[in-house]
Amino acid sequence: MHGFWRAALYAAALGILAHPVGQALPRRWFDPHRAPYRCRDWEQGGRVYNKLHIRRWKDRLPDMSRLMPDMVKKKLAAADPMSLVQETCVAECVHCWLVVLSVGMLFLWKSVWSWALWLVYNLLGNVSFILIQRYNRPRLLRLAEKENKKRL
Repeated sequence: MHGFWRAALYAAALGILAHPVGQALPRRWFDPHRAPYRCRDWEQGGRVYNKLHIRRWKDRLPDMSRLMPDMVKKKLAAADPMSLVQETCVAECVHCWLVVLSVGMLFLWKSVWSWALWLVYNLLGNVSFILIQRYNRPRLLRLAEKENKKRL
């Protein structure tokens, strides 16, 4: 049982550290038009994610920008579309690294159940958020392009 608590504390520490690390990352590293953040052809401009019904469940997951005042708000009135696009890149990067780093839980708790915990942690806590970012980015990019055309 000690292994479970070590793995749980490790996962909690990753989650807590993810926010300041994500905030500290230079935004110039995140270009939505370059790999790995650019939209792929197979994503069909984000439409492929409609098959996962992301629109139905995305708002039921926690939104850290409601809890952390230093995060960019996810409402368009609070930020311009391109800053939101860039934040989707940052969030995707952070959640991808959380998936990779969470493998450490398997070494701290050597049990068949550790694999179940790891899978649930990543599906609910990371992969779902990565999918939301991939779903939102093309829509926000189209909106940003419309805003730019209005300004010209």
